[in-house]
Amino acid sequence: MKVIIDQDKCVASGQCVVAAAEVFDQRDEDGIVVLLNPAPPAEQADDVRQAAALCPALAIQIEE
Repeated sequence: MKVIIDQDKCVASGQCVVAAAEVFDQRDEDGIVVLLNPAPPAEQADDVRQAAALCPALAIQIEE
């Protein structure tokens, strides 16, 4: 799994951090998503998929 984020699309809702805090974080100054792990382990895959599904801006792309 490879995770790609588009910070320009991000609206700082934080849903990705709630769903997968090991993979996503937010910048302190504006809340924009920060990718902590672009290649998360298999055991985090479901959480990452949920984060992508919950993102209101569709800023998270997943390549399987």
